[in-house]
Amino acid sequence: MRVLKFGGSSVANAENIKKVKSIISSDNDKKIVVVSAMSGVTNQLLEIGIAASNADESYKNIIQQLLDYHLNEVRHLLPVTNQSACLSLVMQLFNDLEDIAESVFRLQEFSPATKDKILSFGEILSTKIITAYFQSENIAHRLIDVREVIKTNSKFGNAEVNFNITNQLVVDNVKNSKQPILLVPGFIASNKSGQTTTLGRGGSDYTAAIFAAATKADALEIWTDVPGMMTADPRWVSNAKPIAHLSYREAMELSHFGAKVIYPPTIIPAMDANIPIKIKNTFAPYEAGTLIDEGEKREAAEIVTGISSITNIALLSLEGSGMVGVPGISKVLFAALAAAQINVILITQSSSEHSICVAINANDLDKAKETLEEAFRDDILAKRVEPVKEEQQLSIIALVGDKMKSHPGISGKMFSVFGRNGINIRAIAQGSSEKNISAVIAFDDVKKAVNVLHEAFFEKVYKQLNVFIAGTGNVGSRLLAQLNQQKDFLLNNLNLQLRIAGLANSRKMLFSDNGGIHLDNWQNNLQNAQQYDLKNFINEVISRNLRNSVLVDVTADANLAKTYHLLLEKSIFVVACNKVACSSSYDYYKQLKSLSKEFNAQFFFETNVGAGLPVIGTLNDLLRSGDEIVKIQAVLSGTLNFVFNNYDGKTTFAEIVKQAQDAGYTEPDPRLDLGGTDVMRKIMILAREAGNAVSMEDIANTQFLPVSCFEGGVDDFYKELAKHENHFKTLYENAAKKNCKLKYVASFENGKASVGLQEVNEQSDYYHLYGKDNIVLFYTKRYPEQPLVIKGAGAGADVTASGVFADLIKAVS
Repeated sequence: MRVLKFGGSSVANAENIKKVKSIISSDNDKKIVVVSAMSGVTNQLLEIGIAASNADESYKNIIQQLLDYHLNEVRHLLPVTNQSACLSLVMQLFNDLEDIAESVFRLQEFSPATKDKILSFGEILSTKIITAYFQSENIAHRLIDVREVIKTNSKFGNAEVNFNITNQLVVDNVKNSKQPILLVPGFIASNKSGQTTTLGRGGSDYTAAIFAAATKADALEIWTDVPGMMTADPRWVSNAKPIAHLSYREAMELSHFGAKVIYPPTIIPAMDANIPIKIKNTFAPYEAGTLIDEGEKREAAEIVTGISSITNIALLSLEGSGMVGVPGISKVLFAALAAAQINVILITQSSSEHSICVAINANDLDKAKETLEEAFRDDILAKRVEPVKEEQQLSIIALVGDKMKSHPGISGKMFSVFGRNGINIRAIAQGSSEKNISAVIAFDDVKKAVNVLHEAFFEKVYKQLNVFIAGTGNVGSRLLAQLNQQKDFLLNNLNLQLRIAGLANSRKMLFSDNGGIHLDNWQNNLQNAQQYDLKNFINEVISRNLRNSVLVDVTADANLAKTYHLLLEKSIFVVACNKVACSSSYDYYKQLKSLSKEFNAQFFFETNVGAGLPVIGTLNDLLRSGDEIVKIQAVLSGTLNFVFNNYDGKTTFAEIVKQAQDAGYTEPDPRLDLGGTDVMRKIMILAREAGNAVSMEDIANTQFLPVSCFEGGVDDFYKELAKHENHFKTLYENAAKKNCKLKYVASFENGKASVGLQEVNEQSDYYHLYGKDNIVLFYTKRYPEQPLVIKGAGAGADVTASGVFADLIKAVS
């Protein structure tokens, strides 16, 4: 004997009912088939009662819609020769429903008993239609009126079953049935007076469990529209997967905390009778589904079996010094809430007994708060207890697993994952059985929280990184090309899936709602996207609240750099090629570094100095290992090095500078390079990273450009360079006469920084720099005479993009 229960989606229409028939007919085993109302019908029946009780005649329209729906499915399901009787029966039932609704309308009274009566029509209609279909298909079966079998008290809406009477009636009905299939409406029952009652939310599951336990069935099968109990809600986690095997207690915990595949009370009768429960998919009947039993014979299970969540939660807190050491406080609190029929979902209490927090359904908040303030009125007036505090817009996330008890560190891993993603925990609870760890968090964080937990505990394959890139110029476009080229390598070798969640330039901005922006055609997609607006762009990055989010700034936009603090405060990582933030005021620089630590949000800017060279990383490694910086000497401008390496007085200085700009070596305004501003920023950043409070005005800059070169725009700048060709030729010739080369050198020593053009001879470390090379010499306590030297290409879109790429990987590793 097996008990099969089919939910509303499984019997939603004629096509689905035919699938149910195929499943039932697949073998000759004796079966009890429990059926829900057609999908959505129960909610519409409730709307009828509410509208009628409010004297709203729209209830008639809902009745007509439901009638049309059921009649239409009958016509699609039954042969024409078999339709008449069934259509007449359906219309008669709707006449009865209309009579009850009209009474509610006239009296404007919608009592719990009347509500149950109206709601019962859903299951009665579905089973009447299905029995007519079975008859037309010559399927031997018997339809029973379950109200004559399941007997309850008169707690309408959530009636309690009298098992002594019910179990015997179930056994008698099964024993007396000569048919192999017993068709049973779910959800409904009756009290001792014969009034219709209902078994509460998910009551059809409960009906099936009652029949399974009473008949000692071989199995209870719950047929639904999903492939089983899932590791997480698939609406939020695209990679959620079916759980093959669960224990009863794991299923209880998961269903209590929001997993809607099975109704919690369903598990109790089956568990007491040790009847295995199978969750199966009506639309993929050959899939394994989920098996729920005592769990002792299952193969090695995951430590965490599943992640569940409940939304629409409110938190009430009672605290005060008058609670410490006083017995009975918690008793008063829970007794008051119980008397008000308010269900407590989660409880936490501080070890000092100074506070108690309870999580409840937010719909009960006002009633619960009023109840507690009344219960503790004298204590509040005497200031022994503070007024009741409330928090709304919350959710509960729960990790569930039998094996969690024997594995330390699960809660630490959970909280660490939350911390890395800026998810604040309002309250925590863990049962003594250690099979459940629950945390109360903000509702806005639920999707991110479930995803990061699922990634941490279930997704062994990869970690998803959500990247927002600002800037699609030379460096930005090369970065996108490199990301596209390396995506398979990252996935296969680093278990890292890069998802470009947003893309922007000074004109347009584009966001992805699904699998990320496709990098094969990003130019066209961006061109057709919405107009760029900095405020809207940053708000979108923050409001999307995606796990493992990173903003990559490959612009020179000062206004964008001023928003970094907003991102870090939301635990969004920042990778900046843009030097503005770290070379702006020292206070803002320190603020960003502080926020990075406070909110566990990485802030990397390696390419601010030396493009792709590991300059800042090496400096920080020295400091972290206990070394001290004594002196820094460097050639930090690949642009200036390129210019002076290629200028020989034959080709004009202006032409060489233009070559550097065309090759992508310069800033958009080359004067930032040639005027020393870019080098000043770089040496200042290194000095700051070494622990010194240095600002731009503290740096001595010996200019080699004539003052007129700084007037006007970039075109004017080139004209001025051409006018002063003799000046540049003289600089070159004076150095050449001494067998020297011109290098733009930055230095920092004894708290002082300087930049300027120098003539260097063959003995200098700078002399043999070629092309766009940079060199940095760190003199430290450990490297006092022979400095630690970093040398290589210090300009160019490709090497800069690779440095940004390296920061991006480092940020999430």
